Amino acid sequence: MASSAVPSIRAAIRRTRAEAVRRQLEGCHLVAGIWYNGLTVRQLQDLRGALPPTARLLVAKNTVLANVLANTPWSKLNPCMRGANAWLFVHTDEIPGALKACRDFQRRTGLLLNDFVGAVFEGEVYGPEEFQALETMPTKEEVYSYLLGCLRVPAINLLSTLQAEDMGLIPSSTGEEATQA
Repeated sequence: MASSAVPSIRAAIRRTRAEAVRRQLEGCHLVAGIWYNGLTVRQLQDLRGALPPTARLLVAKNTVLANVLANTPWSKLNPCMRGANAWLFVHTDEIPGALKACRDFQRRTGLLLNDFVGAVFEGEVYGPEEFQALETMPTKEEVYSYLLGCLRVPAINLLSTLQAEDMGLIPSSTGEEATQA
């Protein structure tokens, strides 16, 4: 009786873990694998606590993850599914903040070997050597600041020109057209 209950319990655990992965994929911007060999439960909890609220770290078997990711854009992660991995799901476009929390954890604990094994972001696969591009991406706030700065200068110039015309410092373009017509 007890031996037949064990497989059904294991199957239920796998289904629960697969459902947890499916939930994390909803609205996800980045999925990254982190090799976690040798990390203690306490260290994993510390890493989870260091992540921003929009990021989640799950430990799931590679086969469970591969089954959930099958036939999705995230299936490009399959080559990264070797060894003991934890999976980082980032649910906002503030990717550098989540990756920085992982890097800071690595440095603080001295676990530099527990590095990223790969990621998928915007349909592109990033290998461990390409994480610098993800870590140095500008945040949404930085992009907005840059765009506002780019828009500010022409707007100021236009307003200055309009004010100068109103004050009579430069001839009005409509006035010149009226005298020529």
